[in-house]
Amino acid sequence: MVITDSIADMLVRLRNAGNAGKPVAYVPYSDMKLRIAHALLKEGYITSIARKTLKGKTTERMIEIGIAYEVPGQPRVRGAERVSRPSRRLYAGAKKIRTVNQGHGIVLLSTPKGIMTGEAARKEHVGGEIICKIW
Repeated sequence: MVITDSIADMLVRLRNAGNAGKPVAYVPYSDMKLRIAHALLKEGYITSIARKTLKGKTTERMIEIGIAYEVPGQPRVRGAERVSRPSRRLYAGAKKIRTVNQGHGIVLLSTPKGIMTGEAARKEHVGGEIICKIW
């Protein structure tokens, strides 16, 4: 199976695992996805991150992500939307970064200072590529 947008795939896996009540989600490894996962961990949307090697017919490097729940059965990640896609990149300056769901979500940006939330990017006065919105 060929996945053209691996970050969108990661977001769908997190959302689906939470809706299914799973304790963890497995995502194919990449440095970018690992940095996104660290930003989500810092904001409390996931509980843990671990690099794993799954052995089967082929050996795969994976990221094991612990799903956070507010109350049993209700995942912390209720929705996720990929904003900047491979076919259409979207960028925002520090002053143009908007809130998500009236402040009940976060926007992740890829900035020169690394992956950070919209709020942190505004404080640091840096803009960048809008990766996704999570609420």
